[in-house]
Amino acid sequence: MIQEQNVRNLAKAYLEGGTGFVVDVRVSEGNAISILLDDDEGTSIAKCIALSRHLEDELDRDAEDFSLDVSSPGLDQPLKMHRQYQKNIGRDVQLKIRDAGKVAGKLIAATEDEIIIQTREKRRIEGRKAKEWVEEDHAYALEALDWTKVQVSFKKK
Repeated sequence: MIQEQNVRNLAKAYLEGGTGFVVDVRVSEGNAISILLDDDEGTSIAKCIALSRHLEDELDRDAEDFSLDVSSPGLDQPLKMHRQYQKNIGRDVQLKIRDAGKVAGKLIAATEDEIIIQTREKRRIEGRKAKEWVEEDHAYALEALDWTKVQVSFKKK
């Protein structure tokens, strides 16, 4: 069976020095290889094809037959690594906090250990009749999150 770490190393070596990076590699029964590729500048079909062709050349079909699927993480996929958080700073995200529900806001910072989300909600301010928009920053430890997903926005500009 083809080793997942071998495929990961081949992909990382090919992408080294560029803007692309490997999010996930899976090798299942029958040597079905699935790779999620992301890119700081946006993942294109051409970049997925280039990595796929490189891996096809590097792996030996005569020794072990395999199937290969290289794709970008879909919009429904949670962020899995620090580099994805960095790439999405400034975008709206939704968090699922372990044992505490969901929070939505704008991702404004990300470190290896935590992220900072800016929330915006209408609140009644003491001494005023009308509610006003209030923005607050909240820090969340990555280990306390079940997942973080980028929210698609269809706002008019």
